[in-house]
Amino acid sequence: MAELPAAAPRVPQRTKQRPAERGGAGLGRVAGPTRGGAAPLPLPPPLGRPRVRFKCGFSGPVLDVLRCRPGWQQARNEEEWDFLWCDVSWLRENFDHVYLEEHVRICHFRNHYELSRKNYLVKNLKRFRKQLEREAGKLEAARCDFFPKTFELPLEYHLFVEEFRKKPGTTWIMKPVGRSQGKGIFLFRKLKDIFDWKMDGGRTNEQKDETQIETYVVQRYIENPYLIGGRKFDLRVYILVTSYSPLKAWLYRDGFARFSSMRFTLNSIDDHYVHLTNVAVQKTAPDYDPEKGCKWMIQQLRQYLTARHGTGLVEVLFADMDNIFIKSLQSVQKVIISDKRCFELYGYDILIDRDLKPWLLEVNASPSLAASSQEDYELKCHLLEDTLHVVDMEGRLTGKEKRVGGFDLIWNDGPVSRGGNLGALVNGNFMANTHLGCFNDRKKQLKELFGNLPA
Repeated sequence: MAELPAAAPRVPQRTKQRPAERGGAGLGRVAGPTRGGAAPLPLPPPLGRPRVRFKCGFSGPVLDVLRCRPGWQQARNEEEWDFLWCDVSWLRENFDHVYLEEHVRICHFRNHYELSRKNYLVKNLKRFRKQLEREAGKLEAARCDFFPKTFELPLEYHLFVEEFRKKPGTTWIMKPVGRSQGKGIFLFRKLKDIFDWKMDGGRTNEQKDETQIETYVVQRYIENPYLIGGRKFDLRVYILVTSYSPLKAWLYRDGFARFSSMRFTLNSIDDHYVHLTNVAVQKTAPDYDPEKGCKWMIQQLRQYLTARHGTGLVEVLFADMDNIFIKSLQSVQKVIISDKRCFELYGYDILIDRDLKPWLLEVNASPSLAASSQEDYELKCHLLEDTLHVVDMEGRLTGKEKRVGGFDLIWNDGPVSRGGNLGALVNGNFMANTHLGCFNDRKKQLKELFGNLPA
């Protein structure tokens, strides 16, 4: 597969990857007097103190970008901090037990799992679909038909068996709800495999002495994926949500397609190198090349699809993906605890089938930001830099922007048009402000946006 040339713009110096740094009590501690009625950041930095003090529980691109940001300084263990990039485990253990000032920012919403945990995602989508059918009719509800038939096990085991027996021989895929990077996933066509899982296979070594079985989702496997070079792929797309009340979401122009290393076939459903596109899985393949990887930039994929199918069909495909992003966020809008101190960078995994229909596989609240190649490192750094621009701890934005770097505002309590004003028409027609897979001239745009200020 051809590779796009590596991007040229300067990025922070790459640090050696190492295990994530786990912060202790100091990582989440926000001390200091209450600001009372004082305005949120930006505030003039106290003498001798940088404008933004950050804490970070990771190494790699995240830490590199934070360290290189002008005016930002890494806080020490017990120092106060203004910005925290943490993993979800820190949030679960500490969020309700620390005092947070109004100006601080954290990279997760309190109950992010309503969208990112596989069983909750499906539960919320099913509920939202029923709501749409009651309020807007079946046609509008059908716009939520972008996830495969799914059941939660063991809770919905009998419902699953009933569905399974309707179409014997269909391929299904089992996914543990609490694991990532392809761990614990397997495909099957016989109920016997589920019986084995119920008895023992669904439990880790630590759980084998317990009575509770690990929760899984079982989904109808998409047997007709779109193939390039005979190989299966899925897409990783980035959505930044800065508010759920009202909903405000940004779509990043860059992303990538992750390819399997083996040609697709349904004759070997036990071969993870054929069916799972996770980089964590594919990099263990015998012929994996760490320099080339198994990725295409999403711009390259869009160009390929346009050459094969024409602009019209590809625009419909990408509009259908936009629908997935918005409908999935709306499905959790009323259940996510919207805190103005929180934001979330989601990694959406999308599969395209032979009919150019996109399917939502899952949503990640902690998408991998480790780099598998230099090109991947530059993409992640630019993504993170632009995330910080949108979060805007420095207070440089007016709030009316529809584009910041590589991010385009796609929803602001309603759809956003490409016109001059939010919701304005273009030549009498509404054109959504989405540019996924389009040219990302972020450096030029940031210079126009911020002028001579550090971008």
